[in-house]
Amino acid sequence: MSQTGSTQISKISKKILEELDIEDTNLGGFAGTWMGSGLDLDVYSPIDGSRLATVTQVTEDEYDQVVTRAQQAFLEWRKVPAPKRGEVIRQLGNRLRENKHALGALVTLEMGKIKDEGEGEVQEMIDVCDFAVGLSRQLYGLTMASERPDHHMREQWHPLGIVGVITAFNFPVAVWSWNAAIAAVCGDATLWKPA
Repeated sequence: MSQTGSTQISKISKKILEELDIEDTNLGGFAGTWMGSGLDLDVYSPIDGSRLATVTQVTEDEYDQVVTRAQQAFLEWRKVPAPKRGEVIRQLGNRLRENKHALGALVTLEMGKIKDEGEGEVQEMIDVCDFAVGLSRQLYGLTMASERPDHHMREQWHPLGIVGVITAFNFPVAVWSWNAAIAAVCGDATLWKPA
């Protein structure tokens, strides 16, 4: 790539990162607040090899804090009625809609996907949020007849706990949303490990 082309991409990158409030150095773990005091990981664009930002990874102890906090969050989140959990996911979908172009451009910068595919990843997240909102009002079970007199059997959904999601580089955010949005409306917490 020519020096001019690389300079143009750097300017575009800077604008996108600023629009999304991504700093030059970012903490890599979240447990109610951002954390990370481990090794630094520089993120480079495959488009031109330019450095986009740095992520400070979590230490083993910080990772344990993330897991502990996810369990604590789950114990509270599972008590929230499913339609109210769906409302939170609806709001997430709306925020994704508001930032679709910038987020799609970020996927392009980080993964080297073409613009349409980057925005397609974000659209997939939006679509899954919409699906999950509808699902939040359909988490009902069955009532079945029993062979015993004056008895019936009942099927009921129960949240599982912490759902682990590991995503590959070629679908960096769509796969996360398939799991996290559905897990959230079902009352579960998500622990995400992106590629």
